[in-house]
Parts: sequence; structure tokens; C-alpha cells
Amino acid sequence: MDIFAVIGLFLGLGFILTGQAMEGGNIGQLLQITAAFIVLGGTTGAVVLSFPSKTLLSAILMLKNVFMPPKSDFNALITEIGGFATKARKEGIIALEKEAYNASDPLLTLGLGAVADGTDPSLVREMMENQIEQFENYVNNAAKVYESFGGYSPTLGIIGAVLGLIQVMQNLSDPSKLGAGIAVAFVATIYGLFAANLVMIPISTRIKFIYQSVFLYKNMILEGVLSIQAGESPVLIERKLRSFILEDNKDAKPNG
Repeated sequence: MDIFAVIGLFLGLGFILTGQAMEGGNIGQLLQITAAFIVLGGTTGAVVLSFPSKTLLSAILMLKNVFMPPKSDFNALITEIGGFATKARKEGIIALEKEAYNASDPLLTLGLGAVADGTDPSLVREMMENQIEQFENYVNNAAKVYESFGGYSPTLGIIGAVLGLIQVMQNLSDPSKLGAGIAVAFVATIYGLFAANLVMIPISTRIKFIYQSVFLYKNMILEGVLSIQAGESPVLIERKLRSFILEDNKDAKPNG
């Protein structure tokens, strides 16, 4: 688990509540079920309307990666590709046909299988780049769900505020009902801004950021497969792949 994601979430919430307490307020003043229904319920409806069910499901499943980000073992990948390169040099490209099914990544299986079949290098590149692009779209679309939630929620907060003010205006003659309307008006705005700027937009940003290393991992696979097909030496392939990564990434844990 990435402890900094948890710290960031509670740090923001903690400072907001502390600031409110310093102003003489309390958490009970922010608990407005009506405002929550308007803002969170309305925003959820807008998001569900905006995206297909598969994208919504992938966004929900990807939420765990915000706190338990996937890791990519670059050293293991380089060793694995070097092993395939050595086997191809000793036994020929065709020997990779069976080995491909034991590869650690589906993209590596696809590439080695295509190479073993004698596929043209340009077609191998195109096939693998298509797979990488589809994966990038999958991740970016999931991130857009949270980004859209963050975009819609402030507007729904304004709608909640307007609805609250309508109630205030309709009950000007009854002071006992003014408090509830005013509370909904202000708290709805807070809910909208809170959901957008402290939760949803940061989640979207984090998803995009943590998958950068996974995209790099995939591109290393692409380069490794094409290098094997070109008949380059295992030593040269290893040097080429190591040029992709920084020192602080070389001890990364396995991809999960």
C-alpha cells in the first residue's frame, strides 16, 4: 500500500476540519444529507450518463491502484528478454514459438509469437503498438471518469446552493425554516468543491501518474522483441533496455 496516498487524503481532510474548528465550527455543521443527495447523487448520475458501463467498471476496479499501485520489475524483464534473445541466437527464431507462452506479460507473448511466425517487423511493431495504445486508452478512460466527477461536482454544488436559496426565499415569512435552507445552500457548495478538489481530481491525476512506469514497461517489451527479431546480441539488447530506466527504477518490485 502506498502510504502517501492515504496520508494525502487524510491530510487535506484534517486541515479543512481543523480550520473549521479554529473558526468555532464543528463537523456536525457539515453533515447535511440533503446537500449530499443533491451533489453526490446528481454528480454520480451525470457520470453514469457520460460513460459506458465497461469504462465505469474499469474505473471502479482501478481505484485500488491509487492506494496499491502496480509495480514493474524492470530487472526481471531485461533478464527475461535477454534469455529469449540468447535462445533465439542459439536455436533460431522458431524456437521462441513455444517459449512465448511462458512469457510473463501478454504483450511479450504476442510479440514473440509473431516473431516466431516470421511476421514482418513493421507488422510486429504495429500489432504491439496497437496493444499498448489500447491499454493506454483503458487507463486514461478510467482516469477520465474521476476527472469528470471532479468537473461536474462543483456545478452540482451550485445547483444545490440555488435550491437551498429557493427554499429560503419561499420561507422568508417563517424564520424557523430559514436555517435549513441556508445550510443546504452553503454545505452543497462545500460538498461539490470538496469532492472535486480533494478527492476526484487528485485520484484521476494519480492514476495517470502511477501508470507511467507500466507504459514504460510495455515499451521496453516492444523494443526488446524488435531487437530479438533484428538478430541483435543479448548484450546489446540488455544495454538498450537499460537505457530506458533511471537508477531509482531499477530495483522496482514485480508488476502486479
